[in-house]
Amino acid sequence: MEITGKIKFIDETKTYGNNGFRKREVVITTEDQYPQHILLEFIQDNCTLLDGYSVGQEVKVGINLKGREWTNPEGETKYFNSIQGWRIDADKDEKPAPEPPKEEEEGDDDLPF
Repeated sequence: MEITGKIKFIDETKTYGNNGFRKREVVITTEDQYPQHILLEFIQDNCTLLDGYSVGQEVKVGINLKGREWTNPEGETKYFNSIQGWRIDADKDEKPAPEPPKEEEEGDDDLPF
């Protein structure tokens, strides 16, 4: 699955617990009729994928939906969802600026024969 939109917020990488679990969050604002602010998390080695991106930049993010079940001490079962990013690319729809035409250097057609 993919989400496309503008980066609204990029958090710093945070480390949790003694095992060194790392997580970095980013918020993407979709450009739908009713824009949505979607919180995504990048975990472990994928945290560095956000390096070099900035707020306001248009991106396409490859995501996985994750769900988990948890039973509290009272025996009540709860369900939690998360959206994990695994790839991020700058918007490729932007056309690069055209290259200026090359100027011919004078004297190129002066051949010795």
